This record gives sequence, C-alpha cells and structure tokens, in this order.
Amino acid sequence: MISRRAVLAGAGLLTPAIAFAANPAMTVHKTAACGCCGGWITLMRRAGYQPNVVVVEDLGPLHERYRIPVELSSCHLATIGGYVTVGHVPAGDIARLLKERPKALGLTVPGMPLGSPGMEMPDGRKEAYDTLLLLPGGKTRVFAKHA
Repeated sequence: MISRRAVLAGAGLLTPAIAFAANPAMTVHKTAACGCCGGWITLMRRAGYQPNVVVVEDLGPLHERYRIPVELSSCHLATIGGYVTVGHVPAGDIARLLKERPKALGLTVPGMPLGSPGMEMPDGRKEAYDTLLLLPGGKTRVFAKHA
C-alpha cells in the first residue's frame, strides 16, 4: 500500500524538508575551528536532514575507525543510514546513496573543492570535482561528477 505522503512527494507536492522527513539520523563530526563545516551542515538541514553535530579535537581516529585513507579525508565526517560521508558531499548524492544502498562504506569528496556544498565562493567560482564511492579494501569509484 502506498502512503499519501509517498504519492505527494512523488508528485513534487511536498517541500524538500517534508519529502526527506523519513531520512535516517545523521551525525556530523567536526572540529571547533572548521568554519566551512557549518555551511555544509546548514545545507544538509535545508535538504531535510537533521544533523546532530559532535565537535571533536581530532578527526584522525574517526578516519581510522571508518578506514578512510588520508588522501580521501576531509574536514568533517558524517554517518547516516549505516554509511559514512567525508567532506563536502552534496545532499543529492547522499539521497542517492541511501536509495540505491550499494555495498560500500560510503561517499567522499576529498579536499575542499571550491563551489562544493559549504565551499561556495562569493564570486561564484567553482571547481569540477567527483564524489567517490568508498568501497571495501580502500578502493573507490566515481559515484557522481560535479562541474
């Protein structure tokens, strides 16, 4: 049986926050000094996620715990729906991950590409970047391309 909410969301008649209301809990780990993380968290809220923010002194132990290689790390790490996201991953990529449920650890946007969510520039500059799917064993593959 299809719920009324599912029908309305499918027809585009609900706001994104209501359409995403069923998203699992998101926990974001960040350092106190990180300013761009706040921008990303704000965008996640606007997309309908409800991030619980945990301030840590060092993300290194979390990167180790979730087996994130240094070259794929970034300034914050979130967990959601049994996955990990690292860095400025777009909300749409997270929604796709949760919908498709691939056998993976999660997603990463290594570094801090200009124009990625939370890294918007006042002059509109953007860098092309990829969202990578973190696979078991330290491998990756491109999950989404962003121009």
